Order: sequence, then C-alpha cells, then structure tokens
Amino acid sequence: MRYVILGSSAAGIHGAMELRRLDTESEIILISSDREIYSRCILHHYLGGERTIEQLSFVEEDFAGLYGIRWMKGRTCRALFPREHQVELEDGERVDYDKLLIATGSRTYIPPVKNVEKASNVCGFRNIEDMEVLKKAAKGAGHIVVMGAGLVGLDCAIGLLSLGIKVSLVEYAGWLLNRQLDKRGAAAYEEAFAGEGIAQYYGVGIQEAALDEKGEIRELVLTDKRRIPCDFLVVTAGVRPNVEFLEGSGIQVGKQGLLYDQSGKTNDDCVYGAGDVSGASPIWPAAVKEGIVAAANMAGEKCRMEDFFASKATMNFLGIPTMSLGEVNPEEGKAKVEIREDSHSYKKIVHKNGKIIGAILQGDLAYGGILQQLIARKIDITKVKKPVFDIDYSDFFHMKENFEYTYEE
Repeated sequence: MRYVILGSSAAGIHGAMELRRLDTESEIILISSDREIYSRCILHHYLGGERTIEQLSFVEEDFAGLYGIRWMKGRTCRALFPREHQVELEDGERVDYDKLLIATGSRTYIPPVKNVEKASNVCGFRNIEDMEVLKKAAKGAGHIVVMGAGLVGLDCAIGLLSLGIKVSLVEYAGWLLNRQLDKRGAAAYEEAFAGEGIAQYYGVGIQEAALDEKGEIRELVLTDKRRIPCDFLVVTAGVRPNVEFLEGSGIQVGKQGLLYDQSGKTNDDCVYGAGDVSGASPIWPAAVKEGIVAAANMAGEKCRMEDFFASKATMNFLGIPTMSLGEVNPEEGKAKVEIREDSHSYKKIVHKNGKIIGAILQGDLAYGGILQQLIARKIDITKVKKPVFDIDYSDFFHMKENFEYTYEE
C-alpha cells in the first residue's frame, strides 16, 4: 500500500502520524510546498521575534525519519489523475498512490480593490514567506494596515505591535471577530487594542489604494471616503481553498472548497480530504481531527466525525481570555439568549428548543468544558430546574456502584 498526502500543516501531518500508527509497513509519501513544519496559529510569534522557525514546529525533530515518511518538500501538486491513481507535480513528475489525502489548505485571496492587486507592498498572513516579507517591510514602514479583523487579522496586529509598528485594522463588519463574538464581547478587545494605539475602522471596507510612482500603496480610501495612511497592506480578510489542481479530475468541489463526508472520503473511494481545503472549519483543532479521521478510514478503520464539535474558538489577546462556541449571534426571535456579567467576566448562552446552540465566555472560562459537552451531545437542558449558567456534570452524569460514570438524559 502506498499512501500519498498533499500538505504538511495540521491535517496532513496528523494524518501522516495516524497512518503510521495504524500501518507500520506501508509507504507514506508527504508532498508539500512548505519546506518546514510549523504551526500557522502562532506565526505572529515568529513575526514579533518571540520564536524561531524551529520553535514553531509541532512535531519531533527529524519527523520524517522517525515516522518513516518520504517527504518531498518544496513541491507543489498541479494535477490529479484519479483513474491512473497519480498526482502530477509542478515539474511534470508523477507520483503513484493507492490512497490519497488532500490537505492542501488555503491561501490568501487578494480582493478586487482598485490598485491593490497591482501594488508591490501587499501580502497575506498565511505562511513563513509572508512573515519574511512583513519583517522586511516593518523596518521601513510607518503605518501598516491590516485588512480584516478576524482571528488571523488580530494575530497579525499583535505580531506587528511587538515590532513597534503603528497598526490600523479595517473590518467590513460592525465589530472585530464578528463570527466568534457579539458586539459586547468584541468591545473588550476593541478597547484593549485602542489602548495599545491600534486605530480601528469598523463597518467600512477599502475602496481604493492610492499608489506612488513606484507602484506602492501610500494611502487607502475607505468606503466612507475617509483616507488613512498606509506604507504596507496585509490582507487577512479572505482565503481561498487550494483546489485549482483538481480541475478536470472529477473530484467534487463545492462553493467553499473540497467536498468530503464525515469519514473524510470524497466522491472517489481512494481520495480523502481534511482541513482548510474544505473551507468549512478553518480552525486548528478541526483540521487535526479531520486529518486523523480521514487517515483512520484510509487505513481501514471505521471512524467518523459525528462526535466532533468544530465551531469552537479560544483566544487570549492582550490578556483577555475568551471562548466562543457555536452560534453566538442568532437572528432576533429565533433563539433565547441569556447573559450574566460582572466586572470580571461576560457570559452569554444561546439556546433553542431546550438545546444550547452557542455560547461566549470572556474573563472566566471555567464553564467551557461543560458547555462543550452540552452542545456537542445536544443535551436537553429543560429537565434541569436551575439557571442555565449553574448546570454542571452532576446534573447529567451519574456514578454507578463500581464508580463508573454514565450519562443519563
């Protein structure tokens, strides 16, 4: 058996490790454009000089040797031929496979804003190469603008703060982390960022970039006609899955990205997918779980992702710990929202038809574990006659005489 894995980030690497755990004999080939294995979640630490490339790694030294993996690093796949069971690399070399895992992730999408695409001082925030560009740019930049105030955008802003750069955030939504937080939860971060000197523009987009004679951005025109200085633009607002190489292959791709079921299998029995390439759950824990599940099924172990709750994000920007679970901004009248807050914490729970569907915890995350179980297991909380914020494990999990815990609805 020959397994081929495309991509060396969270999904691909954990998939490779799971394959080797389950199959000690078969050949595993890892193909990646990256030459190093590193966590994209902490790239801002590398940008800010807090960690080296080696310290970004989430695997053992000599990972490929330890797991018996042939790593074709610095290589890009340009085509897939399912009938022949082959992938074709950028130089025309073809690699045969018996089972294939597509974990090619995503890339920065430069939006069609006037003059931005042709400007020379623009980059994304996705890989080590972007960090090198930013480090160099930061040496001569007075103002760096970050387009997008999602998790990646805030990571970028924090990294730039460490370099002493004046930073501006531009976000089309009405507040930062609009997918993870409500306006109240976001306000704590917005105030903290303002305290660090970060200029913030919400509810507006970038309409045009004003270029100098060198083709570099010097000013940005916002959709409300305000103009802000910009020596360098970092785009974090949009990503696109790396699926271009699948064109003409017959492997199904949807509007968001690669399509696969809860076992990781695509419409081809020998081709699996995992991670950001789906465009569905762009967070590290989801990619890790998907890589492991897909690998298990590739090796013949029946495994599904039904028990996995992917809509979770934890953050701790500027010393403010926050957890977001599920749907936190329901349509008015579509769900019940309960809030409890004091000077140290903010808690919001969203429930519908007796099931908790979302929550925000800020300041105090102690209740997070219980909430994750209640949401993931879709437990009916109407049977508990106490405030929703006071529910604990003892309300649902009971101990038998042999000290074994069991769940009872």
